[in-house]
Amino acid sequence: MRHPLQMLVAIALLVTAGACSERPPTKPEVVVYTSVDQVFSEPVFRRFEADTGVRVRSVFDTEETKSTGILNRLIAERANPQADVFWSGDPVRPFLLVSRGLVEPYTPTSAAGIPPAFKSAQGHWTGSAARARVLLVNRERLAGRRRRGPCAIWPTRAGGGRPPSPTRSTAPRRCMSPPGSQTGGDAEATRFLDALKANDVRIASSNGEVKRLVTSGEVVFGLTDTDDAFDAVKSGAPVDIVYPDQDAGGTLVMPTSVVLIRGAPHPEAARRLADYLVSPQAERMMVDAAAHMPLHADVATPAHVVPVARIRAMNIDYAALAAVMDRIQPQLRKWSGL
Repeated sequence: MRHPLQMLVAIALLVTAGACSERPPTKPEVVVYTSVDQVFSEPVFRRFEADTGVRVRSVFDTEETKSTGILNRLIAERANPQADVFWSGDPVRPFLLVSRGLVEPYTPTSAAGIPPAFKSAQGHWTGSAARARVLLVNRERLAGRRRRGPCAIWPTRAGGGRPPSPTRSTAPRRCMSPPGSQTGGDAEATRFLDALKANDVRIASSNGEVKRLVTSGEVVFGLTDTDDAFDAVKSGAPVDIVYPDQDAGGTLVMPTSVVLIRGAPHPEAARRLADYLVSPQAERMMVDAAAHMPLHADVATPAHVVPVARIRAMNIDYAALAAVMDRIQPQLRKWSGL
């Protein structure tokens, strides 16, 4: 070897170059799609990042599309999933994914304290902080009235004319229908919806719009969620919150729900995030920020938040409700004029 020193230098350069080309370990990450309002869900994600060191990449739905935009994206990506976790604002939407084989069953470690009614025995979804569908009543306008309107509900729709959501549109017929009508089937539901329209019902653009209509006195009462209802009370408006059917079928309770996506790119991080979203700590954050009702019995609530255990919750088969969504949408679309 004529130039041993040059050879050694060349070897050293190659070794050094190889070492420099090695990338440092990447920070673990998880991708979550959610229809839970960003103002409430994002702080939960940031706390998870701080506690675990796992980076959260989040995709939020809008008020106009809500779960529909996220659902369509998840379905479109089924051959190449991009999301690890779907955090839904209601327990119905996940079943549309289950029926398409897009859900990876998993029971979070923190789910033991969740009542059986609010989680899937098969691990398809697990409920967490919940809202209830309540009547927000303007007591000044209610004076001297009984049940006659005007009233407001939000059936929700997407920009492209999405039909009303069953969790918002079928609830009124259960919550305000006379005793015995809950088993009347489609004919009874049609009569009830017609009666609502005759009672000057107004179709609002959002839960926030229902709150505005009631607090301003434009309508006597409206059907909305507890988070918006509590916000109205906090504003000092002359309103009361009524939990419907406490002596009959009960109030509709809608937990947020956590779902793992089959074939997700980060399955281990997905399970860690699911554990966190169902945990008492995350529920407490949602209680404080959004007046959600915790499902864990040991999560303390402020005076204005009524725990789930203290109300009669409607006995709902969320899977069955999801299964009939397509069947009832034409009726709801026709009724609402969408």
